Amino acid sequence: MVKKIALAILLAITLVPAASIAQVAIRVGPPPPVVERRGPPPERGFVWIDGYHRWEGGHYVWTPGRWERPPHRGSHWVAHRWVHRHGEWVMVEGHWR
Repeated sequence: MVKKIALAILLAITLVPAASIAQVAIRVGPPPPVVERRGPPPERGFVWIDGYHRWEGGHYVWTPGRWERPPHRGSHWVAHRWVHRHGEWVMVEGHWR
């Protein structure tokens, strides 16, 4: 039983990097961002992460912004963005830097 769990964990760890670099290319550009009202942060040190449009089920869907604690001191958020390349729109995932 322990060997099966360890094998499942190992498989999951090896698949995570592949999922994180997968990209979707779309011919229709994203709509303008939604203007969101954000309340105060839940605690000191939280950073606001803007919402963004993601591609799902053949159309754009808005993902609302949220407050998040940075993973370590001095890190900053690089926002999600759509980049126009060779006639298609490609999502560049947001990440901590």
